[in-house]
Amino acid sequence: MTKPVTPLLAADAIIELADRPGRPIVLIERRYPPPGWAIPGGFVDIGERLEQAAVREALEETALRVTLRALLGLYSDPQRDPRGHTVTAVYVAEATGEPRAQDDARNLAVFSVDALPELLAFDHALVLRDYLRFRETGEVAPLRGGSGNR
Repeated sequence: MTKPVTPLLAADAIIELADRPGRPIVLIERRYPPPGWAIPGGFVDIGERLEQAAVREALEETALRVTLRALLGLYSDPQRDPRGHTVTAVYVAEATGEPRAQDDARNLAVFSVDALPELLAFDHALVLRDYLRFRETGEVAPLRGGSGNR
């Protein structure tokens, strides 16, 4: 049987620090290309649920044990990752404690949602705009029919 060629699957977690005023979020500066600040996350392992991958990747990259609160959305634009077609499930999560850059993270920083960095990897500027809408209204972003952005 020939194995079908399909997009890669990833899971990301926007981590809100629940023990800090304003619930800032954690972003990592990528160690490997493409460069930029990114939402912690990575590829789903065979036999792993999306939720498990998001929690595992958050721990591996930030040293934080997260609790997933909501599924923000699925992002599937074939151009979203310059390395190849990758679909990601993005969760909103919370954690407490002091994050540390680990694994694929060159650096890590805590950002107020009012002062996010300009150089973001992948389509994370779009994802974070959707997150800000979710944070303000509690609603996920509407589907972008035909645009391929989600």
